[in-house]
Amino acid sequence: MRERERGRPTVTTAQDESIRATPRGSAPVPLSVLDLAPVGSGRTARDALRSTVDLARLTERRGYHRFWVAEHHSMPGIASSSPAVILAHLAAHTDRIRLGSGGVMLPNHAPLVIAEQFGTLEALAPGRVDLGLGRAPGTDGATAAALRRGESAEGADDFPRQLAELIRFLDDDFPEGHPCAGIHAVPGPVQGRVAGGVQRADRPSVWLLGSSGFSARLAGALGLPFSFAHHFSAANTVPALELYRESFRPSAVLDRPYAKIGVQVVAADSAEQARRQVLTGSLAMLRLRMGRPGLVPTPEEAEEHRLTPVEQEFIQDRLRNVVFGTKDEVRAGLDALVARTGADELMLTANVHGAEARLRSYDLVADAYGLPRG
Repeated sequence: MRERERGRPTVTTAQDESIRATPRGSAPVPLSVLDLAPVGSGRTARDALRSTVDLARLTERRGYHRFWVAEHHSMPGIASSSPAVILAHLAAHTDRIRLGSGGVMLPNHAPLVIAEQFGTLEALAPGRVDLGLGRAPGTDGATAAALRRGESAEGADDFPRQLAELIRFLDDDFPEGHPCAGIHAVPGPVQGRVAGGVQRADRPSVWLLGSSGFSARLAGALGLPFSFAHHFSAANTVPALELYRESFRPSAVLDRPYAKIGVQVVAADSAEQARRQVLTGSLAMLRLRMGRPGLVPTPEEAEEHRLTPVEQEFIQDRLRNVVFGTKDEVRAGLDALVARTGADELMLTANVHGAEARLRSYDLVADAYGLPRG
């Protein structure tokens, strides 16, 4: 009852029961992590994935709630093309932190394959797996066509049907007569119903991701938790969250809306150090938007790059939506963001050059909120 009295949504799935026990220190909401395994200039994919493991261990020790990785393709500066593989590796190197996808781009995959992959993850890390789903390709159009083998009917517009099919596979509850009624995602619930079966009832917690109103409305209608990409669609954050809350219908998953937002955050020992790191990720994003994706540049490379007026405008617009500075400045920015949006959880991302800078940033944010050192 205390959660209701404070106005916090009640999370009813077994997977998310731990949210109320998450160490928050003085943070107004739980803090989580979205990692892209960024590959910096002079670094390898192996370096990037090693730093993702180091970051997962650090944030687990510091009391962060979730650690998600995002699906991207054909981007040299991002090594997270295969979330399920990375999450399996992280499951072997962590013990408590929730692990998930932020997200899996469902139109790129057959729902049965995703149900099997995340059923396997649930078997590896019982009770701590999230399946965040998006409808964008996570790449450019040509790469999306290669991923989907040219099957246009299986694109973003077909997302609600794909989602319904995936959830049916996860729950193993296709109705009699359905073409998939005799098909089972394994590992999954069917193993608990056959002779001698002792399969756990838990299954991955399903989230919808979005950067506009489509997924907000769908998540609300289905009574699912919603994660909004504030870090690259800040102008739509408040309208999308309002739409989600207005559309929300209670379900077996949630009795009230639960909204998480992703936010680009960089904390450093000085404001100038933080700004130097923010510029590395901003320049990488600029190059991506201009059709010239590459590795995340070093701070020195970013400083030496001479921006055109159009590029300068892009960078300044991006900086307005990044929370960066000293730990106290970052805390003030995050507190203001929670107050403005009413978010129930913050998922911090730091797509910058260098593992040391990323680790330091998350450590400083934890210090700012008095999270435990573990």
